[in-house]
Formats: sequence, C-alpha cells, structure tokens
Amino acid sequence: MAAAVALGAGGPAGTVIIGGGTAGCVLAARLSADPGHTVCLLEAGPVWADAAALPADLRLAGRMPIGPASPWVFRYPVRLAEGPVAGTIVRGRVLGGSGAINGGYFVRALGTDFATWARDCPEWTFDAVLPGYQQIERDLDYGEFPGHGRDGPIPVRRTVDPVPASVEFARAALAAGFPEIPDLNALPAAVPAAGLGPVPCNVDSGMRAGPATEYLLPALGRPNLTVHDSAMATRIRFRGTRAVGVDYVRDGRAGTIAADRIVLCAGAVESAALLLRSGVGPPGQLQALDIPVVAPAAVGAWFTDHPEVGIDYRAPATPGSGTVALEYVLTVDDLELRPYAVSFGPDPEVRRLGAALMRPHSTGELRLASADPGVAPILDFRYLAAEYDRRRLREAAELATELLHAIPGATVAAQQPDDSWLRANLGTSQHLSGTCRMGPANDESAVVDEHCRVHGLTGLSVVDLSVVPVPLSRGPQATVLMIAERAAGFLLEAV
Repeated sequence: MAAAVALGAGGPAGTVIIGGGTAGCVLAARLSADPGHTVCLLEAGPVWADAAALPADLRLAGRMPIGPASPWVFRYPVRLAEGPVAGTIVRGRVLGGSGAINGGYFVRALGTDFATWARDCPEWTFDAVLPGYQQIERDLDYGEFPGHGRDGPIPVRRTVDPVPASVEFARAALAAGFPEIPDLNALPAAVPAAGLGPVPCNVDSGMRAGPATEYLLPALGRPNLTVHDSAMATRIRFRGTRAVGVDYVRDGRAGTIAADRIVLCAGAVESAALLLRSGVGPPGQLQALDIPVVAPAAVGAWFTDHPEVGIDYRAPATPGSGTVALEYVLTVDDLELRPYAVSFGPDPEVRRLGAALMRPHSTGELRLASADPGVAPILDFRYLAAEYDRRRLREAAELATELLHAIPGATVAAQQPDDSWLRANLGTSQHLSGTCRMGPANDESAVVDEHCRVHGLTGLSVVDLSVVPVPLSRGPQATVLMIAERAAGFLLEAV
C-alpha cells in the first residue's frame, strides 16, 4: 500500500505511532476516531488496503508463516541459557505484528497476575482491566456470561471439532483426574488452578481476526489517519526532555517526521532498542556505544518469557487438519501443557506436546550490540538460572510423559529430564515482555508510569508488551489488546 502522503520534516503530525502491530493497530484506530486528532502510523513491514488483499498465509489461522523463507518477520539470535543454548526468535514485521503470524491463542491473564501487577500500579487490578478485556471481544460462545463482551471487534471462539491428537490428550488428562474448564476466560473465581480447557481463539471461519483486520483496516479511509508501510524508525528526536520527532528509513532513504506526541508500539524488542538508540537507557551502556544520554532508565534490564520444552511422540496418523495450532491446554498452577494440533515436521506420525513454565523466576536482559539500527540487539534470556524453574520444568516433562503413555498407540522415547535434558530440549514460547517495565517514579527498575508515559520525558509513551511488569500466566495476545484499549483512553484524556 502506498503511503497517503510522503514522510518529511513538515509540521507536527499529532500523534505518531511507531509500529503497526497488535497495540499499534488498536491505538491508531481508537485515536483517529476523534476527527480533530491527527494520527500517523509508521509500520516497518508491508500494509494492505483491506483484509481480502492479505496473502493466504496471513489469513488462514492454521498456518504460522514464521519459517526461514517468511518475509513477514524480524529474526533475532538469542541466548536461551548458560552454555551453548542458543536459538532464534521471530516477531511479526507486518501490519498486525506478531498477532498476524501467531496461532490465534486468545486467553486472558489471571486475576493473580493483576494482583501482583497492582502492588506497585494500583490502576491495574483485575477489576480495573476487565472493562478493557470486555471492550475488545465478541465472544461467540460465552458473550452472554458475566465478565464477557459480545459487541467488541475481535471474534473469540473455541474449537468445536478438534483434531484427534487434541481429543486423545484431552481424554488422557480428564482420565488422570484433572477437571474440565469450559471457559478459560471466565471470571477468576470460576477458573481453577488446574484443569483442561479448550483454547479461546481470535479466529472466525478459519481466518485470523486480529487487530489489523478488525480495528485498523476498517479505519483506513479516515482523512486524519495516515499509515506508512516499510518505514523503519531509527531514532527519536528530543528537544531537551521533550520528544519532538522520529527519524526513519523508507525505501533506502532517510527522513524525519515531527510530532506532538510519540507512542512506541514496536514490541518488547524493537521499542526497547529504539529507546536505547535514542539515548534513553542505562547511561553506562549508552556511553560505551557513544550514544548521548537523554534520560537514564532501566530499559532492557529486565524481561521475562515462557520457557518451553518440547516432547515429541509417535502416534498413528489420523485424518483431521486443525484450524488453529493449539485447541486445548492443560494448566497446573504455573505450568501449561500444550498438545499441538499441527505437525512440526514432515512425518505426520510425529506429534509434539509442549510443556511451558508460565511464571518463571529467571529473568533476561536486552542490550544493544551497536548504535547501528541494522544490528540486532543482544537478547540474553537466562532461562534455567533459577533452581525453581528447573524443578518445575522437570515436573512438567514428567507429567507430560505420564499423560502420553495413557494415549492408545502413542509411543514416547524414554528420557530422564535432568538439567542436561532440559538444556537439550529447551525452547521459548516467544512471549517476551517487560523490557520497559511499568512502575512508580521512585522505582529504579520502572521505565513508564501507570499511563504508559516514559518517566522523566514529555510527549513519549510505550504501549505494548514492553510495559508488563510481571510474568503473565497465559499467552499475551488478549492482554496486549486490553493494554492498548486502556492506553487509548489515557491518551485521549490527555489531548
């Protein structure tokens, strides 16, 4: 999609949003609903004029277009744990961000997550965020039930015809004594600490229905909204402590766009890296790279993700093609077992059961390798650093193996889930968050306040997974939309 106007160093553009991912799409649509407010969205990847123009890989929910040939992702080399435990993570580089390439998992975070979050951020209790969750969803199964939404833009439904692999795992879990949880998004009192439930997904008729298609694309005709594709932000410009513009590169040409207000929605990796390149971060790290310090901040000093070990097993190939990657999950306190409905290799008889730790004690660090925007930041996950994490992942692997043995015809290799086994089978759920933590001004680890404004600076906010200050007990997509809805309200109040 061609840009509506050329980017340049002209007059202020109202609000400039950097990143058209999950949060950026919501904010651009919500802020531009006010005809008196001008919004400019910079997206590093491609943009299409309407949902029908999207490639099939981005529309069909059963596909996750993140393979080596995918043109719609950022790729980052990462260090997962001590020793030679390296890997690569991907993030969406396309309108809709990672929500345009993921499996459609749309489960809310738990009430206990918000109880922890609200210790330092009292505006983020579960009761406070519930209206945001309700506002985004059109729950096609439980919309009439307490705590749900039925009129929001995002359709939410659970699989009614699961593939045999999902059914067999569900039977094994129920036979083992785990209760059924019909609605994982029910109010906290109705969701037990352990149980099996169908996964709520933002999928409609087999198609992804995310923030790009449901929020932003219907708003593209607004005269006060401009969306620029292939525009990579490289630096934020400041006048003193006020953010006043954004440097970018588009089609190989550099430019600057002025702004009254800038909102970073580029994701936990790119939002943090952009702040660091712009002089907002740990002074010692910035000075070592000859980056002038604008404001000291603990950007990148703490992040969390969900470590996951994969257990492959063999089972007779059976008919059935899942419309989503994950149809059921088994939760056991801070563990989530994931019987994937899709195959991860060429042999259809090889299936995978993922075992993830949702509230790890180990935390990671993001830092710049170079001031050059073309050089990927360093991502050190530090998985398995805490003994608690190793113990819980061992217990998860043991439970997963026990349940697999109860599935007729399934065979799983004998294994001893010691520390060596964990490192050999370690992966990540790719739910990285917390690089720009929310917290009060007197908290040295906090980067933004409760309204997502960067401490010590004016005209600059961060609205995406960067700001989440606690490990989330569920996958993050629904929570990112909720954060964006709440932040839109904060930003509109400030206009």
